[in-house]
Formats: sequence, structure tokens, C-alpha cells
Amino acid sequence: MKISFRPRLLDTLPGYRRASFSQDLSAGITVGVLALPLAMAFAIASGLSPAAGIWTAIVAGFLISVLGGSRVQIGGPTGAFIPIIYAIVVDYGVQNLLIATMMSGAMLLAMGAFRLGSMIRFIPLSVVIGFTNGIAVVIFLSQIKDFLGLQIANLPGEFFGKMKALIDALPTLHLPTVAVAVASLLLLLAWNRRAARTPWMRRMPGPLAALVIMTALNALFSLPVDTIGSRFGGIPRDLPAIALPELSLGTLGKLIAPALTIALLGAIESLLSARVADSQIDDRHDPNQELMAQGIANIAAPLFGGFAATGAIARTATNIRTGGRTPVAGAIHALVLLAVVLVLAPLASAIPLATLSAIVVVVAINMGEWHAFAPTELRRYSVQYRTILLGTFFVTVVFDLTLAVELGMVLASLFFIYRMSDLTRIERIQIDGGNASDGTPRILAYRLFGSLFFGAANKLENLLLMQEGHPAVVILDLDKVINIDTTGLDILQTLHRNLHKRGAELILCGLNPQPGSLVQRSGFSERLGADNIAADLTAAVARARQVQPPAAEVSYA
Repeated sequence: MKISFRPRLLDTLPGYRRASFSQDLSAGITVGVLALPLAMAFAIASGLSPAAGIWTAIVAGFLISVLGGSRVQIGGPTGAFIPIIYAIVVDYGVQNLLIATMMSGAMLLAMGAFRLGSMIRFIPLSVVIGFTNGIAVVIFLSQIKDFLGLQIANLPGEFFGKMKALIDALPTLHLPTVAVAVASLLLLLAWNRRAARTPWMRRMPGPLAALVIMTALNALFSLPVDTIGSRFGGIPRDLPAIALPELSLGTLGKLIAPALTIALLGAIESLLSARVADSQIDDRHDPNQELMAQGIANIAAPLFGGFAATGAIARTATNIRTGGRTPVAGAIHALVLLAVVLVLAPLASAIPLATLSAIVVVVAINMGEWHAFAPTELRRYSVQYRTILLGTFFVTVVFDLTLAVELGMVLASLFFIYRMSDLTRIERIQIDGGNASDGTPRILAYRLFGSLFFGAANKLENLLLMQEGHPAVVILDLDKVINIDTTGLDILQTLHRNLHKRGAELILCGLNPQPGSLVQRSGFSERLGADNIAADLTAAVARARQVQPPAAEVSYA
């Protein structure tokens, strides 16, 4: 298999003009400004320092743009990763998180290289909505501590432990922190609402506006709340030293499952974001190139102290709305973040953590498709859809995202098998004049519909238990069968052997390309005999007459 590596940047550079750069520059600056508060908020919510989020956005964001398969995708840390990253930090520590991130990058790179990008679309919508809404709830729960200013040394990652810790810490609620958090939340919601109708407000994203205003108030009045400076000592202005994380062979095997979770979620979110972007700019991204870029970005980011990154839907949409049309805009967004760190890092010390918590709460609320849980909406769909959706959501919130996706996929597969089996049926074709003198049929004919696979094999097995005497010929019309798997083929072979022992013949007719190819490749056509594979039902009945002459003229339907 030939591995193709061609970033979309190479397709956009020929014919690139000053006007295009002007648009990309404007979009890149806007998205870079938006990414700053989000990167810090997501990192803190994940149990990491704000600098880790910023360097993830810089390094991964730059690589995803210049190496990716989408013209407008913006990469960086996202809210969807918060529960996963936080759980890994709690269970294994920061160094092992960096190793797991690099392992996930290698997985993503391999998925893209082996052209598995399109397979991500096989995940059912009910599973995607279920775990997306579940992640939103988990993110919301993770922000209660900083939103209310609760005194909790280490918030557990496990659901029941987390809820117990939050309930036990409620008496430590800090009113000034609550006031700042609520004010930040209301300011952000009001800004977003007014910005839709006020052109000048649209130039400053809502998260940045809330961050600047609340940071200014905190600097002026010295509010008694936790800040980036008080908890993390601020953000270093120096470039981070490039270093490999410390590798512990004892925990390497335990990190495979978390790394796989990061890789799957990153692949799903990035390709969903790219697909949404395609519809807005009338383009088509390369999913395999996008996965390879995501993989390289996740391998590189931990070298700078960063963590998992993927395509960010909100930042990508902002890039499109502000005029970004090539990967240059994404590269500029990363360079803007770098300039902010090098020049304005000292000002970040006064940022209230409650404001960042409010920003993450709004992200959690906006990322969920809550309308899908409305009773009127659920009643529109089948019991199977509701079971997958609610089951995936519940397991995501209470247990684990990896388990939720596995459960959702297993349920979806089982329901699909059941549905396909239900659609597969066998009907008797009446043939006059094909009976023996005692009235028992000597020629039996059946028409099959659907897919003859392992889930529907039991329906064909019933033909092995025929109670209508000892027919000399059995005709199976497969014109309406679109697929046969090896289990279905085995049942056909078993039917043929049983009939052969009785001195009877099996005739197949109307074979479509896939069933015909399997019958041919397996050698079953040779054992059956070329004369017993007919083009259609007419030819099959003519062959049956040769094997068992009818008592009278026959007619068939």
C-alpha cells in the first residue's frame, strides 16, 4: 500500500496572493486571541498548568495547520479531552500523561498512513451524541470546585469519589469566588449575545472579553480570589526546554488504553470538525492527511510540555467567519499565541481562576446537543437508538469514556445484526406439477431476500429440517440476496451435502456479483456443478425438469 503525505498547504500556496494573506492575517490574529483563554482554561481544568495549554496550542496548532488535510482546521487543546487528561494525571501523573499523548500520536499517525480516516465515520451518530453530551456533563462537574472556590486538595477523577468530595467540601464555599465566577459567566453570555448584533463587539471574542475585564477588575481591587499567579506562579516568558518525558517501562503497558482513548477521541473530534468546516467553505478535506498531522502534533507537543490536541470546532468556525481560507491563518494563530507568551505573560498572573472556570462552563454547555434528550425528540426514534444514546451518555458520565464508546459500538453492532437478520427472509415459490404421485413435492423452490450472513443463518438452517417428504430438487433463487458471508456459504454447503446424501440436487440461481464471487472462489461452484448454477429462475426450473421430470406442465411465480 502506498502511503501518501501531502498537506493541503501545498495545494493552496500556488497562486497565493496578498489579498489572501490579508484575510488569513486578520483571521489568524482573531483566532489566536480567542485561543489564549481557552488553552489556559482547558489546561487548568485538566489538572495541568496554564503554560501547558498555551504551548499545546502553539506547537500542535502550528503543525496541524501546516501539515493537515484541511484548509481551515485550527488545532489545539479542547474541552472534550478534559475528563480523559484529568483522569490520566490523577492515576498516572503528568510524565505518564506526556508518554500516553505521544503514544496516541503514533497511533493517529499509523491510522492516517494506513488510510483508516474514513472508518471513523462508521461510528453511529447516537454514540457520538451520547459521549459528547456525557463529556459536557463531566466537564461541568469538574469546574464546580473552582467555580465555588471549594477547598479540595485533590479532586478524584472517578465519578462517585468526585461527587462525595464535592458534597463534603460544600461548607468551604467561598462567596467572593462565587461572585467572580457568576459575574464572569453572565458577562460572557451577555457579550456573546450582544456581539451577534454589534459589529465592533465581534472583533473581540467573548472569552477574551470576560478574561480582560475580570482580570482588570482583579488588578484594580485586589479581589480575594485564587489567580494564575497565586496557584501556578504565573506563566514563564521563556521558551520551554525540549525534552523527552521520563519513561517508566513498568507503566508503559497500562498507558495503552488511555493512549487509545486519546487517539480515538482526537480522530473523531478532528474529522467531525473538518467535515463541518467543509460544509461552510464548500471544500473536501483529506481525512488521512488530517490524522497524520494530528499524530505528528501529538508526538511533538509533549516535547515542549504540552499535552493532547485535536481539531477545535469553535476555533475552526471562528477562523472561517473571520475570513481564513488557507492553512496560513492557522499558522499565524500559533505565532500570535507565541508573541503573547513572550511579551504579555506577566499580565496573566492576575487572571482569576474563577473566570477561567466560567469560560469552561460555557464551553461545556455549548458543546452538548441537549435537544437530543428532549422526550419529544427521543420519541421520534427507535428503542435501539434511545438505548445506545442514553447508555453511552450514562456510562460516559458515571464510568469511563473508553468503556462508553466500546459499549455504544457493541450495542450498535448487535442492533444492526438484529435488524439485518430481521430484514432477511425466505419465501416459498409454488411450482405446479412438481409433485410425486403421493402428492409430496419433488421440486421445492425458495426465494431469499436480504443478506445471508451469520446473523441470519438460522433462517436458512430451517431448510435443513424439511418435513415435506424427500424432494429430488431444491431451488434457491438468490436474485434478491446482496451479500453472503462465510457462515452463509457454510450453510449452503451443508444443505448441498444433506441433499446429496439423499440423491437430491441443489440448484442456485440469480447470483449477484458478491455471492457469485464467493461461491466461485470457495470452490463450491465446482462441487455443486456448473449445470446447477443457473442465471435466473426460468433456467433453474428447466434444469430441475431435467433432474426430475414433472408430472404435468409447470408454472412458477
